[in-house]
Amino acid sequence: MKLPTPDERADLLKDRQRRKMARSAQTYVRGATVRFYDWLSQDGRELPEGPPVWICGDCHYGNLGPVANAKGEVAIQIRDLDQTVVGNPAHDLIRLAFSLASAARGFDLPGVTTARLVEQAVEGYLAALAAEPSEASDKPPLIRGLLRESRQRSWRHLARERIKDLEPSIPLGKRFWPLSKDEHGALRDLIADADIRELITSLHSRPSDAEIKLVDAAYWVKGCSSLGLMRFAVLVEIGGGKTGELSLIDVKEATRARAPRSADRPTPRDNGERVVEGARHLAPYLGQRMCAGRVLDRPVFVRELLPQDLKLEIDALEPDEAVTVAGFLAGVVGRAHGRQMSAVDRKAWVKTLGEGRSKTLDAPSWLWRSVVDLMGSHEAAYLDHCRQFA
Repeated sequence: MKLPTPDERADLLKDRQRRKMARSAQTYVRGATVRFYDWLSQDGRELPEGPPVWICGDCHYGNLGPVANAKGEVAIQIRDLDQTVVGNPAHDLIRLAFSLASAARGFDLPGVTTARLVEQAVEGYLAALAAEPSEASDKPPLIRGLLRESRQRSWRHLARERIKDLEPSIPLGKRFWPLSKDEHGALRDLIADADIRELITSLHSRPSDAEIKLVDAAYWVKGCSSLGLMRFAVLVEIGGGKTGELSLIDVKEATRARAPRSADRPTPRDNGERVVEGARHLAPYLGQRMCAGRVLDRPVFVRELLPQDLKLEIDALEPDEAVTVAGFLAGVVGRAHGRQMSAVDRKAWVKTLGEGRSKTLDAPSWLWRSVVDLMGSHEAAYLDHCRQFA
């Protein structure tokens, strides 16, 4: 296999992104994030304005999943914060409900299931706002199984999944491409940065003065909406000799967020710092493992990958299970929002979300209209995308 040079990446990645988004309507929804923001910004949108808090900004269900903290404890939290801003929490609820409704249609579930799913998403979100901000104990079987798998994983699983090799190297191929000389040097400088060093040694009680050596690095072909951004996998060794251990570091470019942000509270201007700050508010387990930096004078955020970090993938669901999962995931988002609000703000936001319900749907009419409108516009856009690029 002929591997692309750094100069050849952009066109190849753009083509790959287009083909990936053509695989299914669900994949298109997850990749067409900008279309969602364009929809939000259209005139005439009558959406409630919640208290300004850090929001995910791209809160589709695939951006939630098990993440571990520095102590190895695992919880379901938001795990992708590229678009995080201080904004309107209603936007996260709409994005989550829309992605779940899209999944339901992809599984060919009855339309009434979509209505129940949106209703349960609201109920789960409201329940999380009204309760103490701790993880729910009652989890659907799908979530329990995912957490069980997460807690049983080790470095061996991570190596096989991410780099397909237990040897201390990153094998080049379909998923990893060669770096330029400048990129390799910039990553070496990044690993030597004091803040990045502190991040790496802080996990697993590693000695703060441990030697950190860059073993290997590669361009990482990963994601869908983020394909084409600067993304690197960096394999480092902490400590030397027989006691040294390997660590896989994810370095990702942080670009300007397209998610609408609040004018009432400032958001860090540096995009790497913005992502890290949002993570610390929305996903504490992940946020404590992240740090902002720069590579080739472009902002990045850095995190050590842990074996327990998993993406929530839903291949198929029965109607009742889909509804239950919707309520649970909305609760995760509700807790992430709620712990940033005062008791007064939470109470007012709960009251606002409880308004506007009809006799035929136990969910706010604005949310249902939003989901239906988004489903229609994205389905048409997906078919047009397939016509052009599939």
